[in-house]
Amino acid sequence: MTATTASARDLLGQPRGLAWLSGTQFWEAFSLYGMQALLTLYMVGQLLLPGHVENVVGMGGVRRGIESVTGPISDQAFAVQLFGLWAGLVRFTPVFGGYIGDRLLGRRRTIMLGCLLMTAGHFCMAFDASFLLALLLLMLGTGCANSNLFSQVGGLYGPDDRRRDDGIQLYYFALNCGAFVAPIICGWMGQELGWHQAFGLAGFGMLAGLLVYWLGGAHLPPDPPRVAAAARAPLTKPERHAVQLLLLLMLVQAAFWVAQSQVWNVYNLWVRDHVEMSVLGWQMPIPWLQALDAIAPGLLLPLTLWIWRAQARRGIEPDAITKMAIGCLIFGSALVWLAASSSVFSGRVPLLWAVGFHMIANWGWVFFTPIAVGLYARAAPKSLNAMMIGVNSMAVFVGSTISGRIGGLYEVWTPGRFWLLHAGIIAGGALLLLALRPAVRRMLAADHGQPPVAVQG
Repeated sequence: MTATTASARDLLGQPRGLAWLSGTQFWEAFSLYGMQALLTLYMVGQLLLPGHVENVVGMGGVRRGIESVTGPISDQAFAVQLFGLWAGLVRFTPVFGGYIGDRLLGRRRTIMLGCLLMTAGHFCMAFDASFLLALLLLMLGTGCANSNLFSQVGGLYGPDDRRRDDGIQLYYFALNCGAFVAPIICGWMGQELGWHQAFGLAGFGMLAGLLVYWLGGAHLPPDPPRVAAAARAPLTKPERHAVQLLLLLMLVQAAFWVAQSQVWNVYNLWVRDHVEMSVLGWQMPIPWLQALDAIAPGLLLPLTLWIWRAQARRGIEPDAITKMAIGCLIFGSALVWLAASSSVFSGRVPLLWAVGFHMIANWGWVFFTPIAVGLYARAAPKSLNAMMIGVNSMAVFVGSTISGRIGGLYEVWTPGRFWLLHAGIIAGGALLLLALRPAVRRMLAADHGQPPVAVQG
């Protein structure tokens, strides 16, 4: 079903399929973010301890492989390395999932396959022996489901349907709701009932997502015809320059994702070691802080848009690259905020200090991430648009992998030094972005016939 105008079959002014796809995405986000919030804490607190690690099939080989690159490392450093590698891969596989959905199985079958793989992966997390198999299944399932779900949302609307933007916002609202609820529920269950029970709950969440998707099948758009890739005309010289510059920007963006990925990883250990999580005598689960990352962007986005519109009225709104650089600097200041905690407080850090970190860091995220995706979508050659947007996701892979590599420094450095290193990395990314700003403006002018003036995010 593809609609361009409202009809009697719509629900609250949107195609009915949007509700089913949003429901599926809610449960997919619930399962993934619930598991992710627990993963490093689980490995350090139980899985890698004697009596457990010996039961994990293949763990010895994986550890030998990682230590062949890093040298001998502690259990905590190994957990951080493994999380970083997995977090990078799980955000890169949607590139291949999109290809499978477009060229091989079709979107519906690929999404169903992804949901099944993720469900199996979460249930495998409930047992020590199948831990590595669980990570593999979750990685493959996420790759199959994510990109194709978003493509199906786009397929609900015709090219001139004005409801598209609102529909996409509602879809992402469902994602953020799942990402907010998951750390709270799974974090509480992990603390009060046990790790495996929490992972099992994430599995039932993904099973619910699979059921929602299957029940809504009649309201979903049909798969587009699967055809072989058409022969592409050679890229023009400006297009080749655009590709080269976007690849360079991908490496610069990785500096941002080194820092962001550490919030999913080592930051949980820092909270465990240094933050006072007791509230009126009750110990708040550490993963609850991760829930702030789901709601903070929604709270900060209206303020940010108001600032940009006020600047636009005065003719001083920053261009896309400048916004991204500002985002890096804001995020870097949040990391300085973390580093300063060891000097400001003699004992454990107050919970509100950690909340302040999340608010500052997420304001940087609002300036950076949506603008980066929009820049790639706008600047990439039309014949390579989807591929280059996929290349943008490689920045997450590179950054997460690097963050895992340097995360091992946490247990041998002071916390202040560790977080200042990350602040320096992301500040370096901001400086490189500003250095590339003139080239990006020329690229956009050449590709789109625009004058080399500020490009809005």
